[in-house]
Amino acid sequence: MKCLHIVSVAMLAAAPVLAADSSDPIKLTLHDWSGQLITTTLMGEVLKEAGNNVEYVQADYIAQFAGLKTGDLHLAMEIWETTGREALDEAVGTGNVVNFGETGMNAIEEWWYPAYMEERCPGLPDWKALNDCASEFATAETAPMGRYLGGPVTWGGFDDERVEALAMDFEVVHAGTDAALFAELEAAYQRQDPIVLWVYAPHWAPAKYDGKFVEFPPYSAECYSDPSVGMNPNAAYDCGKPTGPIWKAGWAGLADKWPSAAKTIENFTISNEDMGAMVADVDLNGKSVDEVVAAWMDANQDSWKSWIAQ
Repeated sequence: MKCLHIVSVAMLAAAPVLAADSSDPIKLTLHDWSGQLITTTLMGEVLKEAGNNVEYVQADYIAQFAGLKTGDLHLAMEIWETTGREALDEAVGTGNVVNFGETGMNAIEEWWYPAYMEERCPGLPDWKALNDCASEFATAETAPMGRYLGGPVTWGGFDDERVEALAMDFEVVHAGTDAALFAELEAAYQRQDPIVLWVYAPHWAPAKYDGKFVEFPPYSAECYSDPSVGMNPNAAYDCGKPTGPIWKAGWAGLADKWPSAAKTIENFTISNEDMGAMVADVDLNGKSVDEVVAAWMDANQDSWKSWIAQ
């Protein structure tokens, strides 16, 4: 028994023990779409349950990387493979930002049209069909060019560059906010008006509305970085957007200052289905972000408690 006791003490001594987290607040970034607000608030509330202090800071999607590099901001919960991977890789390459892994959600962001437009624009979803019937998508402001309704400028996405590289007879008009983007889709859909716009998933819109994503030439990293690759040998971005994970990213010093929190952040995972349902509750059912997050946490205690580092 004495030998067993010595062994057990030795094993305990060898077990890794996380240092205590700082009492300073972990600063999480907030953006301008419901899903990101939900993801960030959920992460923040779980970090609070784990004993951390949390502060939410409004920040632009791409511009936030400057603050993550300096440590003025600490955690960004939604970096989409579709629009943010270049900025993420550049920031990680400096050594000042780390990728905390996948959120569990997979991203799609692309041009989208309602199914009723296929009768007016034969050949869809092939992107080349859009040029053949650009006038069908024209507005008084863009005629004779078709109008593509893009997301807010801060989202990135290279839509202006894509239109130019593919010589599309379209003008990109950016919605001011996420809410304005989908309010216009709702209005157009109800009237069966022409529209092609930025739609993304996880989100409620692809489930609520009957429609399809436009099929552009397949994405490749070289298409974005090397003008000689793709249909236009003189321009980059002559292809569709990438698809893939939604990532968590943070200041490189986060794990040293808040080691337990860093493990909890790494463990965070949520599905497209759960996120889509929560976004619908906020955008369609009028519930607050805090209310929706609290309801999810109440119904999924085993899930979020398993994220917290022991």
